[in-house]
Amino acid sequence: MTAFTVWKFDGPDGAGHAESVLKGCERDGLVKILDHAIVSWPKEDSHPTTKQGHEDTWRGTGWGALWGVLLGALFFVPLIGGVAGAAIGAISKSTQDAGITKEQLQKIRTEVTPGTSALFAVTEDGDLDRVGERFHGMHSKLIDTNLTDAERQVLLETFGGR
Repeated sequence: MTAFTVWKFDGPDGAGHAESVLKGCERDGLVKILDHAIVSWPKEDSHPTTKQGHEDTWRGTGWGALWGVLLGALFFVPLIGGVAGAAIGAISKSTQDAGITKEQLQKIRTEVTPGTSALFAVTEDGDLDRVGERFHGMHSKLIDTNLTDAERQVLLETFGGR
């Protein structure tokens, strides 16, 4: 089963450290990473920085488009009144068929704030409970979406280059 997963970390460096843990989980057979992105937001910065994973086997413009649209709408649109809500509403139209809802996007946007970081991942064949155990002690919070087969197909066709 394919999953879109977001882990939030209490510090701006947590997601960067978690990236290596996630890759270790893949080496140990706990999960297959299709692609991932990191958002790091130091408390003193007005916007977060982002880094896209571009896993070797899934390299292509599709995943870059997913992260660009998703992270751009969540974190780089002005946060004034209805503008942020409109941006989330617009992106949710692109992601709803892929199983990522407007409510989930709003939750991510309200929880990933200055002084935190987040690891976004699209994974397959994973045991997210065991992956989460590897993040024990890293002050993380899991937000995940388990996708149906139809949602998985839409996500892969739209962003995965298939």
